[in-house]
Parts: sequence; structure tokens; C-alpha cells
Amino acid sequence: MPTIRDAAQSAARSVSVMLSAVLTLSAAVPSAAAAADALDWAALPLPAIDGGTLAPDAFRGKAVLLVNTASQCGYTGQYEGLQTLWAGRRDRGLVVLGVPSNDFGGQEPGSNAQVASFCELNYGVDFPLMEKQSVTGPQAHPLYRWAAAVTGPQGVPRWNFHKILIGRDGRLLEWFGSSVTPDSATLTAAVDKALAQPSAKP
Repeated sequence: MPTIRDAAQSAARSVSVMLSAVLTLSAAVPSAAAAADALDWAALPLPAIDGGTLAPDAFRGKAVLLVNTASQCGYTGQYEGLQTLWAGRRDRGLVVLGVPSNDFGGQEPGSNAQVASFCELNYGVDFPLMEKQSVTGPQAHPLYRWAAAVTGPQGVPRWNFHKILIGRDGRLLEWFGSSVTPDSATLTAAVDKALAQPSAKP
């Protein structure tokens, strides 16, 4: 008849086998976040606000500041700072990418043409703008689903003018809440640090 000691040893061996199997499986199957860590611009739909398509080559090897925007928000005036940031650093490899979205407070209700006209006439915006997109939930544009996979809930927009900084190598570097202005020392220092990275090899 098996003793209590025999039963304990058998249970310990079973636990050891199960733990070994779990560790082996974990090593063989990377997490979704790890698998999605480096962004491939060519694999993304990039519909432009004018009805065309933004070229992936405009973003490869660049530092990209991704911003979900809105025309009727208390933060809408940040368009001016975003344009200034883009104009001052584009030659060093910065791209500001605006993504108009009606997700928060219904504050981007207009058509793509109306949004484009508003941005140009009021703020002289000439940095790239995508078509209106959802930036939260299962219907979010793949850029934002990728960001959510990498950062978890803390990096996902909670309001208009949330900012996500993507490095030259396609990896997400930092994110900033809506109240962090484009000319803030925190954001500009992060952008300059990203621009100091060497461009990734094609």
C-alpha cells in the first residue's frame, strides 16, 4: 500500500512535469505584445484625408508622433503647436501624423473634406492627416490596436490629442496624455531623443 510519503513524492513529480511543460510552451509562443513590438508601416492601411493613400516610405526610418485629433475640442489649439513641432524638426526626421477621430465627445463630426479645410485654414496644417478613424476598441485603426497590444490600457487614448511616439525602428517609445502640449519640455525632449536614434536599415 502506498505511504503518505510515496503519494507526496508522486504529486511533486506531477507538479514538476506540469511546470516544465508550461515553461516550454511559454518559451515557444511569444506574447501578442512581443510579436507586435516592431511596427511594419508597409503592412498598415494608411488612407489619407484627401482620399489618397499615405506612402509607407514617408514613415519608415522616421520618428513619428501619432496624435488623434478633433476640431471641436478644448485641446484643438494644439494643432498650432503640432504644426510648429513638425515644421521645426521634419528635416531631422520627425513626422507628425494626425488621425481625426469622433470617438470622444463627438468632437470631430465633420466630413474628411471639412476636417482638412478646417486644419489648413485655421492652423496652416500641412503634416499628414489620415481619414477619420476610430482609435479605441475593436474597431480602432490597426495603429491603435498595435499600440494597445504593446502598452496595455495605459497607452490607449482616453481623449482627443493623446500622443504616441514611435521610434525610427518602428517601436513604441512613449505616450503622452492630452494635456501634454506639443511644446512642453517633456514631449520635445522625448522627440529629440527619438530623432537622435540612427535610422533603421531598410
